[in-house]
Amino acid sequence: MSFEKIGLIKPIRDAISELGYTEPTPIQDRTIGLVLAKKDVFATAQTGTGKTAAFMLPIIQRLRDNKPLSPKAVRVIVMTPTRELAMQIEEETKKYLKYMDSSVALLVGGKSLEAQEKQLENGIDILIATPGRLREHIIKKSIDLKHLEIFVIDEADRMLDMGFVTDIRLIHAELQRRHQTLLFSATYTDKVRKLSRLVLRKPEFVETARQNKTIDAINQHIYLVDADRKAALLSFLIGSKNYQQVLVFTKTKKSADILVEELKLDGLKADVIHGDKTLAQRNKTLTKFKKKELHVLVATDIASRGIDIEQLPQVINYELPTVAEDYVHRIGRTGRAGHDGEAITLLDINDKEQMKVIERLIHVKIPRSEIEGFEVDITKKATYDDIKSNRPKKVYPKPTHSRIAGEKGGTSKAPQKKNARVGKKRKTTKRSGK
Repeated sequence: MSFEKIGLIKPIRDAISELGYTEPTPIQDRTIGLVLAKKDVFATAQTGTGKTAAFMLPIIQRLRDNKPLSPKAVRVIVMTPTRELAMQIEEETKKYLKYMDSSVALLVGGKSLEAQEKQLENGIDILIATPGRLREHIIKKSIDLKHLEIFVIDEADRMLDMGFVTDIRLIHAELQRRHQTLLFSATYTDKVRKLSRLVLRKPEFVETARQNKTIDAINQHIYLVDADRKAALLSFLIGSKNYQQVLVFTKTKKSADILVEELKLDGLKADVIHGDKTLAQRNKTLTKFKKKELHVLVATDIASRGIDIEQLPQVINYELPTVAEDYVHRIGRTGRAGHDGEAITLLDINDKEQMKVIERLIHVKIPRSEIEGFEVDITKKATYDDIKSNRPKKVYPKPTHSRIAGEKGGTSKAPQKKNARVGKKRKTTKRSGK
């Protein structure tokens, strides 16, 4: 099926042709016609499948009548969970609009409310917003939703995980009864189904991947390692395998900051993005990573949502996420648009049970092995799942001087806090009467 056959007009086809689009992806093929037909849509699709174009291209075509806008009026709202993702969608939308004439605005936190109010004064065709900031403008009455035609909820599962359900309900209550709603989610959970019943009317259901399944193009592997050797193993993997662009996930902002400092001490070009960084700092770091000025980008789950690099080769889970579904989102940063990808997890004994939960979710038993020189403490091995049958035939050379292969100096062990009590025998005394 071609973009012409599914109903897109020539100005839009010309714009996406210049972007390298040749034929629709499955989610685009199945969704574009439904949006053009003004149907409500409930779509499940993994990240990196062309989801943004699936809803934005037909929306742009629907707006070609150029209706006059009243003050503060908005015709389309696309709501996303994070600022980074909203900015990414805005950037893509402007490219799609190259030969069309619709206005686009961005409402996200970290920007002046007054400047955004001024932008809304004459009305906007397409508004891309995060829930919290959109809710602020609704409360301040700086936006008019009476003329809204299309409401898009992107990455609904992530929004619910982040606690935006109250914002979504308030925003939905402000919408007029006659509008089209499109809901997209990477996973198909009970929370998402409940939300769909609230916001959708007789929706068409589009499923382009099995529930909670990871992308087939991603090669997943687990390396077993003691917790205090993780940073050492990570540096060794990056150095010995000559990784040029790797995204590393941590569970917390604190561990992300500590890890980045360790990587820098090992001579790696690394930086971090998380919620404590300003929007300007995060954008600057992300731009450097996309340009390959950084080898390693360390990120928390929330901060990573706007990362969209078509051929990102490696994702490494330094720590497992608290929510199992986040594992799917994490590794979905690689293996995008049909390209091969590699997802590595550094697994210590503390995350063993969470790894089992993830494997049940994705219906995959991920192979496990060890790297010579970083083997698990022999006293802990019995607590892991069977690893001997999964040992690779070839192992990487043991680092002799540094965590990064070939570099002189340094140590193969991660820095540890000194403990004055280590090595001292505890005095024991008998207690009587108790």
